[in-house]
Amino acid sequence: MVRIEGGSFTMGSEDFYPEEQPLRRVRVDSFWMDATPVTNGDFAKFVTATGYRTFAEIPPDPEDYPGMDPQLAQPGSLVFVRPGHPVPLSDWSQWWHFGLGADWTHPLGPESSIDGMEDHPVTHVTYADALAYAEWARKSLPTEAEWEYAARGGHDDGRHYQWGDELAPEGKMLANYWQGAFPNENTYEDGWERTSPVRTFPANDYGLYDTIGNVWEWTRDWFAMPKPIKKINASACCTIDNPRGAAKRESFDPCNPGMKIARRVTKGGSHLCAENYCRRYRPAARQGQAIDTSTSHIGFRCIFRD
Repeated sequence: MVRIEGGSFTMGSEDFYPEEQPLRRVRVDSFWMDATPVTNGDFAKFVTATGYRTFAEIPPDPEDYPGMDPQLAQPGSLVFVRPGHPVPLSDWSQWWHFGLGADWTHPLGPESSIDGMEDHPVTHVTYADALAYAEWARKSLPTEAEWEYAARGGHDDGRHYQWGDELAPEGKMLANYWQGAFPNENTYEDGWERTSPVRTFPANDYGLYDTIGNVWEWTRDWFAMPKPIKKINASACCTIDNPRGAAKRESFDPCNPGMKIARRVTKGGSHLCAENYCRRYRPAARQGQAIDTSTSHIGFRCIFRD
């Protein structure tokens, strides 16, 4: 783990997506953070020690999902499948498919495995799965503010990425994200189509790897649009100490009022973020993820508070 000394920083961004606004001055206490996302090898040790079964390995209860065809109540998880032609970017079902038998040991379905991928980040884990691992490891999941503070690597100058404002300076690939026209064209300039080993790309200035790209990471905060606040300034009276985000009742997706499944904040973007779609491979970027959903591009890392 890496020691992150507490301090203040300007959280959020006004340059990309509405959910990142407004800018606000935040202070967090010191903590330790995993240098990398939790890997398949790490998670395997947890499962071996506890016999734990992830959400994706257990058939869903149709009573929890009104209208579900009982015949579809089988274990599985969402898997990215690249379409062979351009598709509307407004329809995520064109590239996300529910893979029967997909789980953390079978990331693409029952015929796949993680053999040789022990140093890749674990995927197909829900929030509860990540929390169970953290509790077993006697650690915690980070708040959104803790995660963003650490991902910025000690820089509080408004830079878009941990290394500056240019995504690929001089053409150099510094993170695992999507190159080409998402979701059908991937030019593989970074060398990877899906996840990559956790220390493949340079660490930030705190020594943390993959805070941009590779996999999204769960945080412990409920997701909602930030509330308007007064314009930030350097005054201590306007600094928010250790913020905890929204209330659970505010975290439901307003676009799906009939689906009462709460969402947690995920951070960091993934190997599926592209310049033409989801430019969320930045410390300030955030996304709400339903707590009962696992996918092939979401993982997590842990922290330890003194």
